[in-house]
Amino acid sequence: MSDAPGPFIPALTMAGRCVRLSRRDGDALVTSLMLPLMLMLVFIYFFGGAIDTGTQYVNYVVPGILVLCAAFGAAGTAVRVSEDMKSGIIDRFRSLDIGGTSVIAGHVAASTLRNLLATALVLGVGLLIGFRPSATAAGWLAAVGVLLVFLVALSWLSAAVGLLARTPEAAGGFTFVMMFLPYPSSAFVPIDTMPSWLHGFADHQPVTPLIESLRGLLHDQPVGSSPWVALAWCGGILAVAVALSRVLFAARTR
Repeated sequence: MSDAPGPFIPALTMAGRCVRLSRRDGDALVTSLMLPLMLMLVFIYFFGGAIDTGTQYVNYVVPGILVLCAAFGAAGTAVRVSEDMKSGIIDRFRSLDIGGTSVIAGHVAASTLRNLLATALVLGVGLLIGFRPSATAAGWLAAVGVLLVFLVALSWLSAAVGLLARTPEAAGGFTFVMMFLPYPSSAFVPIDTMPSWLHGFADHQPVTPLIESLRGLLHDQPVGSSPWVALAWCGGILAVAVALSRVLFAARTR
């Protein structure tokens, strides 16, 4: 399929459509905003007093909650893409000569906007309950940049899963996988407190270097190679997800 109107205009149109659909789906929007907040409050007020991280627990856990929020929000894109594929709306888009890349890019753009809103909300509540970052302006920009790349990569991966799944219900299972991934990482407790057999996975999965990058940047601490490792993970995920989305969309719309 060709994107005759140009690569950006159809994608922006599709993004606007996805944003409007999100506004109409109030229940899903509220859930995506409230669930990370509830988890943050649970960890800080229910478990925080029993967890020793060498610093105030709220300062330790908020970067992890930001990543959990991003993972949960991006995973919902799989359901929305699967719903589009099942509803027949794609045939109408094809008749308008709107390419598959534009359709998926619209979902990704809308997902990124939703996640930025949710992340800002979580950060704002974190500041109200005691989160005290000490980042410089450069640190804030770097943290936002790394998180934004992660959001885009994860949204593209979620879109690919939505194309792969045959039903929205099956695509919804991806949400649980993405929400689980931050738990065996340094998001909520230091990795050295976990069972030794779990250290290898926790140290070498994509979420851990991302969280360590955010934590170090927001608290103006040395981050070592963590940002570059996180960006390498995100770049690999993004490249695979974009290529896979193209192949799957072409296969589903033959």
